[in-house]
Amino acid sequence: MRPVFVQFRCEPGKTYQVAEAIYDREIVSELYSTSGEFDLLAKIYIPEDEDVGRYLSEKLFDIPHISRTLTTMTFRAF
Repeated sequence: MRPVFVQFRCEPGKTYQVAEAIYDREIVSELYSTSGEFDLLAKIYIPEDEDVGRYLSEKLFDIPHISRTLTTMTFRAF
C-alpha cells in the first residue's frame, strides 16, 4: 500500500456534507478540515497494483460539491 494525500476544495457551505460522503466510502485512513485554499485533507492508502488516478477517480472524485482536488504522491516516510 502506498500513501497518497488528497486535498479537497468544496463548494461554499458544503464541507461537512463532502466530508461525510468521503467517510461513507470507507477508503480514507485520516480526514482533516484545513485552513487555506483547500477545505479537507485526506490520507489514503492505495494498493500497489492500482492506478492512482483511476482509483481516486472511481472511489472519490464523483462526490458532489467538490470543486477542486490536489493529489500529492508520496515516496518515502522518515
